Amino acid sequence: MDSPRPANIVFMSAAGTDVEPKRALLHARLCKLGRTLIAYSGGVDSGYLAWAAYQALGGNMLAIIADSPSLARTQLADAVAFAREQSIPLELIPTSELDRPEYVRNDAQRCFFCKDELFTLMEELRVKRGFDAIAYGVNLDDQGDFRPGQKAANAHHIVAPLLDAGLTKAEIRGLARSAGLRIWDKPASACLSSRIEYGRPVTHEALDVVEKGEDAVRGLGFRQFRVRHHGEIVRIEIAHEELERALDPAMATEFTRIFKGLGFKFVTLDLEGFRSGSMNALLPAEELFRRTG
Repeated sequence: MDSPRPANIVFMSAAGTDVEPKRALLHARLCKLGRTLIAYSGGVDSGYLAWAAYQALGGNMLAIIADSPSLARTQLADAVAFAREQSIPLELIPTSELDRPEYVRNDAQRCFFCKDELFTLMEELRVKRGFDAIAYGVNLDDQGDFRPGQKAANAHHIVAPLLDAGLTKAEIRGLARSAGLRIWDKPASACLSSRIEYGRPVTHEALDVVEKGEDAVRGLGFRQFRVRHHGEIVRIEIAHEELERALDPAMATEFTRIFKGLGFKFVTLDLEGFRSGSMNALLPAEELFRRTG
């Protein structure tokens, strides 16, 4: 059995404040969990959690990534590469949320059914392999957002060590940077299904178009963006600091070429720029204020 790997690093948040008490609380929490599965996607939250769990538990942890149709192949490859770089034990499991009608219909609770699929499979694996717990990377800032997936986590009794330690997104990025993890400033990237407007079915074809569109925009050198699928219309969100370049007429011509080539009839650039979860603005108020558990 691998022994835990102590990390003798001075931990500072992105703002330069001392977060050592929170980091120590996280480490203590992880040590008490026993053999633990980590729901891992390769983003900064789950990536830092997987790394921290490996420091605390060594071979008594295993990161699990869902090989899902809604996970872009570039994101999957990067997640696998990061785990390999850090020697984090990793296993891929195929998920089949697209076989679930309640997921495909793409209403406001879509994320619940996605996470329910993942956590059901992870619970089966936990029992089969003799693990004690399952953990995921929700943080303190996530509590103020519309996240039905948290309801699924609660239903499956998934533990949330980053949240228990009171860590914010900025603090997690700061800790990851102090630890020398290259993902510390990785842009946030929700699943491809989140790019499809609510009420429009999630299909392999729609996911493929979004993925190809985002690969093309990334290939143009943009770093933080979303491709939003509204049927015949594509709405491109670009981060404010990159928006001036996106507004260049030559770039507009390139966007038009790319997205009409992917089958969209109308190509639009959102002048409000990138903002996470912008599709939620289209939801009725009663959906946004529903408690997710």
